[in-house]
Amino acid sequence: MNFCNLIFYFFLHLVLAFSVTGQDKAQAWIRINQLGYAPDAVKVAVYGTKMKGGGIKSFELVQANTSKVVLKKEAGKDFGAYGPFKSAFRLDFSQFKTPGTYYLRSGSTRSPEFSISEKVYQGKADFALRYMRQQRSGYNPFLKDSCHTHDGYTVYGPMPDGTHLDVAGGWHDATDYLQYATTSANATYHLLAAYRDFSPVFTDTHLANGLEGTNGRADVLDEATWGLEWLMKMHPREDWMFNQLADDRDHAGFRMPHKDTVDYGYGKGKGRPVYFITGEVQGLGKFKNRATGAASTAGKFASAFALGSQLYRSIDPALAQTLQTKSQSAYQYGLAKPGVAQTSSVKAPYFYEEDNWVDDMELGGAAIYQLTHDKSYFDKAVAYSSQEKITPWIVNDTARHYQWYPFHNFGHYELALKSDKETRDKLISYYKEGIEIVWQRAKNNAFYRGVPFIWCSNNLTTSFAIQCYLYRKLTGDQTYVQLEQACFDWLFGCNPWGTSMVYGLPAQGDTPVDPHSSFTVLHNYPLDGGLVDGPVYGKIYNRLLGLKLGSADEYAQFQSELVVYHDDYGDYSTNEPTMDGTASVIYLLAAKDHESREVTQGKK
Repeated sequence: MNFCNLIFYFFLHLVLAFSVTGQDKAQAWIRINQLGYAPDAVKVAVYGTKMKGGGIKSFELVQANTSKVVLKKEAGKDFGAYGPFKSAFRLDFSQFKTPGTYYLRSGSTRSPEFSISEKVYQGKADFALRYMRQQRSGYNPFLKDSCHTHDGYTVYGPMPDGTHLDVAGGWHDATDYLQYATTSANATYHLLAAYRDFSPVFTDTHLANGLEGTNGRADVLDEATWGLEWLMKMHPREDWMFNQLADDRDHAGFRMPHKDTVDYGYGKGKGRPVYFITGEVQGLGKFKNRATGAASTAGKFASAFALGSQLYRSIDPALAQTLQTKSQSAYQYGLAKPGVAQTSSVKAPYFYEEDNWVDDMELGGAAIYQLTHDKSYFDKAVAYSSQEKITPWIVNDTARHYQWYPFHNFGHYELALKSDKETRDKLISYYKEGIEIVWQRAKNNAFYRGVPFIWCSNNLTTSFAIQCYLYRKLTGDQTYVQLEQACFDWLFGCNPWGTSMVYGLPAQGDTPVDPHSSFTVLHNYPLDGGLVDGPVYGKIYNRLLGLKLGSADEYAQFQSELVVYHDDYGDYSTNEPTMDGTASVIYLLAAKDHESREVTQGKK
């Protein structure tokens, strides 16, 4: 071989080598929690490859600024195919606890950089509160303008239809401006519970009206109070309770809330119907819901009012007394009308199909018992708890839209805190049995994914992570801590698409930028902190009507027959932020931040 041929073959091998490396990079990925990891927490990334036989033997943890390998481990078990991947591995580096900035590497595949620090979750719950403020109806501090100030005009009530009642306020539900008592009360409870359980992690940088400033009160309590004030309007007297403000006539295209032109018969943008809870089937058009009672909504009213009263007892005794009175009247309303109060639609047969209510009455009774120490509430709550031990979507592995809501039962936890050992053990066993069911579905894939990909799968994932957390707090049992962490990691990037499901969190990460929202579609306003609906089964996505992506799918190579997710405003099924899901994420983020601080303080 002459010198020229040697040169030719040298460059040929060099080109082939780079080609193989490039192929590796295009065919394998390491997914991480982009927020980072607390030093003492479970720390697992997932390696996924689209190459047949693309298994790996080992991986390395590398210090980002020095390129020094600080940990090398065997990759372990190949979990096999999942979603777009032919093979997937869980890269467990939990043993490494030294704070710093790192990346993971296996062969030529490397992860984005991430932090290990006790401060990785600091301020994140407050960040998500931005979305709640942005969704305020009445005075909107993001827009610095007011909207929907003429609400509302009664339907189905004991008063003449069209009677005006001041129910302005609360939060818009999602991209539309509908407002439901069931989601608003659940969101309010989560915010109140976050303040009660983790108050040190929240700051005071906003006024009660949501504008910047300080008022001596944590912002999360201001936001919860915004919810309480609207709920009080929706339960204005002991024999009046309303379920819903506006209906699907609101689905009239992208538009800003302060420029709403929908006309419900009172003039464009001049007022919307507010639905009284009758406990019977409702529907102003040909489509009817399947309501059977009032308890599903009344129980949620009761729990939010009772917890609000507990928290306001030392801050505002008069308000605390009002909230206590309303919690008890709401509870009585539920006792008088057992069953579910589903939402109503006019234009289409789609509504929130809530089919359970004993969980709501259990939590309502538990909260009032904590407030009053009246054992009759405790006894009723325990009786309700035995009627629905496990939230049904966990058992069924599917659900219709909001069929089993809330997605986890706070009532078991709240009752267990005040129970004798026998009752407490029973309540804990309910949580454990549900978690074990999900674990059996999750343990055979690398993402530990056992939550179904139905609409709002991110809300279910958040709620399930909270259930695991509450179980762990009650028991100290670490059996399911990897499953709990996997759900949390999924929300922030350890998923097939490698993207966070919360807008803008973390700031430098891969997060939603094109959600199904008027704020972004019309003005490119950020939706900071909003949790999007999340991935759905491919079989669900493929049968949706009127769904058209607005641009090329940047995650195309990660879609699969199993599940899809699009960061595209045209996909109303996977990329629409929700107010109640965000409230749940606030609780979860606060729990993680608080736990990280507890561990750190314990070391001092």
